[in-house]
Amino acid sequence: MTKDDMQYEEPEIIYIPDEEGNEEEFEVIMKFELDDSDKKYMMVVPLESNDEEEDEVYAFRYEEDGDDLKLYTIDDDAEWEIVEETFNTLLGEMEDAD
Repeated sequence: MTKDDMQYEEPEIIYIPDEEGNEEEFEVIMKFELDDSDKKYMMVVPLESNDEEEDEVYAFRYEEDGDDLKLYTIDDDAEWEIVEETFNTLLGEMEDAD
């Protein structure tokens, strides 16, 4: 099976307002839940980047309320470490699968 045989999955795009209220487009690259909690997290990257450097990945805790999506920043250092470790583990598993 070649990569062309695989079905192309449409990227999930969300809009997040910046400090000035301008909505920026982000692509959701991963969603996951932590085993020992009911909290959900998503990792996103900006669709348009002014930087020549590699895109930065942003993490948010989120809740779904019907069609509404509520994003929360991760301010707690311990929570951030768990999210970052989980993301890196899942990313490594995805790369190993290729």
